[in-house]
Amino acid sequence: MALGLIRPVLSRLGQSVFVLLAMSFIVYGLMGVMPGDPIDLMIAGDPRLTAEDAIRLKAVYGLDRPWTERWLRWLAQAIQGEFGYSRLYAQPVAETMAPALVNTALLMISALSISLAVALPLGVWAARRPGSPVDMLVNLLAFASVSVPVFWLGLMLIVLFAVSLGWLPAGGLRTVGGPDSLNDRLIHLALPVATLALVGLGQFARHMRAAMIAQAGSDYIRTARAKGCSPVRVLVRHQLRNALLPVVTIVALEIGGLFSGALVTETVFAWPGMGRLIYASVMGNDFNLALSGLLLATAMTLVGSILADLAYWQLDPRVRGR
Repeated sequence: MALGLIRPVLSRLGQSVFVLLAMSFIVYGLMGVMPGDPIDLMIAGDPRLTAEDAIRLKAVYGLDRPWTERWLRWLAQAIQGEFGYSRLYAQPVAETMAPALVNTALLMISALSISLAVALPLGVWAARRPGSPVDMLVNLLAFASVSVPVFWLGLMLIVLFAVSLGWLPAGGLRTVGGPDSLNDRLIHLALPVATLALVGLGQFARHMRAAMIAQAGSDYIRTARAKGCSPVRVLVRHQLRNALLPVVTIVALEIGGLFSGALVTETVFAWPGMGRLIYASVMGNDFNLALSGLLLATAMTLVGSILADLAYWQLDPRVRGR
């Protein structure tokens, strides 16, 4: 890595730490004003507990302290790698999030990879001849992709491939009672990945097409052609390289969603990922799990921003020269 890149990366890391601290403060404060706490829910579930028991338990768990003091105590433990205990799942938060995080990463990385692999060539193809039948067809597909609701598309794929044809399972992580094999996991992964890939395809294709068309009239493109560069070299080494910059920004923003999960898709296909986990923790007042999950999504969004900066540095010589 060039020495000129170290300083901005360190600066972005420092900014990211500050943003995480601010987000943890805000989220913890919002959770502190939510109605009900774990002790209130415990009392509601066990009528034998008295008001004196509630006061004693709140003192034991520190819930009688100001929320700012509780946040500082949580922050000190988080810095040491201790994120607390999940009330809903009766185990440490890290152990609760680990399998959901793996499932979501598998789902989202697969969907994002397939979506980019299809959308970028389509965008380049459409931009070569704006207004042509190919361009109109790609625009139509992209418009349909961004317009179709995720839940409806998922349900339609279930009806077609799981109910009518019987080719794929309707949902879940693996076959209940069946062998836990890689092939079985991939079969269950097919429909949710197809849903997310089809939904994201239109967005990436439209951005790629617009960026390619914008770069086509640039001075450097005309100069490269005047110097006798081949059309393929002009397209790949010059036009495409610069057109990828806005697409990199969009992909970087998707990384936060990658680790927070796609709640609707995970719900439709009963996929045990981070989206469902965070939703369940918020609805169940599982403060430790909800806070850790939301901060993880924030952290991955910041990581995506840093990765976008690294991609800019690699793609754009003007950035390297600063």
